Amino acid sequence: MPQKVIKKDGRIEPFIKEKIVVSAIKTGANVKIARDIAKKIGNKPEENIRTSWIRQYVLKELEQHNPDWPKRWYNYDKNIKRLHKHGLV
Repeated sequence: MPQKVIKKDGRIEPFIKEKIVVSAIKTGANVKIARDIAKKIGNKPEENIRTSWIRQYVLKELEQHNPDWPKRWYNYDKNIKRLHKHGLV
């Protein structure tokens, strides 16, 4: 199970499966699908895992269930997360 997540900017944070669950739910996935995706990632044997890999994996899994869900994730990432990052929300 991954213990750490390596962020895009090089920071290292603890691996928290619930972050994956929340992100998947925000795209429209139900709780069961979101938890299944997070569980699959949590079962990876690597100790450290990159956020870029997590993102690609989650988007691929979401698309298999509904092709609109990755589009919703990109929209959320582009519009909402960036606003939070800059303190605008």
